[in-house]
Amino acid sequence: MKHVFQLIDKVKDVDTNVLIGGESGTGKELVARAIHFSGKRKKEHIEIVNCAAIPDQLLESELFGYEKGAFTGAVSNKEGKFQLAQNGTIFLDEIGDMPVALQVKLLRVLQLKEVTPLGSNKTIKLNVRVIAATNKDLIQAIKDGEFREDLYFRLNVIEINIPPLRERKDDLHVLIYQFIKQLNQELGKDIKGITPEAEKSLLSYDYPGNIRELSNIIECAMVISDGPYIGITDLPPQLRETTRTQLISDSGDITSFVGMTLKELEKRFILETLKANGNHRKKTALMLGISERGLREKLKQFSSR
Repeated sequence: MKHVFQLIDKVKDVDTNVLIGGESGTGKELVARAIHFSGKRKKEHIEIVNCAAIPDQLLESELFGYEKGAFTGAVSNKEGKFQLAQNGTIFLDEIGDMPVALQVKLLRVLQLKEVTPLGSNKTIKLNVRVIAATNKDLIQAIKDGEFREDLYFRLNVIEINIPPLRERKDDLHVLIYQFIKQLNQELGKDIKGITPEAEKSLLSYDYPGNIRELSNIIECAMVISDGPYIGITDLPPQLRETTRTQLISDSGDITSFVGMTLKELEKRFILETLKANGNHRKKTALMLGISERGLREKLKQFSSR
């Protein structure tokens, strides 16, 4: 991530095209915004276009604009995103999902630095910084005939790749507490932090949805939590499952259970879970999927053996 920050600093004041790569939820739009708002164009607009979210037949008019009467329903002139981004930045998110036919027109706009609205004969000169992003392997897309090689090299002058969250676990603690601080204001809560057991569970998870998933997990836990700290039972089911797996792992190799009776194995697992929850019986019962009364009965049986 330090390398990412260094690249942001180096490109913020130049007009070179940037291509940001990374899985969904890693923060590609945040990087684009950081480049724009820390650079010389920060006082101008940044226009964001999600190429995957706009129907193919509308994307061209959204990007380049149109003149009144250009097509059925064009009842007035409309400026495209490139025109709206004049002197500023346009961010083309999920560029890998742009139709090949439109890629040709985009390439011409980037080469000539001018745009012609649909239905118009007038070209408009552009002074726009272009940043694109994708979660796809564009080299493979080129081989598959789904992305133009010439457009790829036009966009990919400077490449910034954002690693997935599972490869930068050192960032988790900072991100967790940043989200808690942010969400305390939004939700009107006063969560002070997370318990060691909950933090261990969060650190053990791989986050297929990356930072976006982490944000959702923290928000869910904060809404559910009744106390000043987020505990294991406040976390979503996939995190509690990670904790259960970790409990077994921490207890030793699976072969260490060989020779135990089922009653002995049950006792060990319940006591380890109770310990992980700081002897909090309600949370332990919830994690184990039994009632508090059932847990009390189990503990009585263990103490009498």
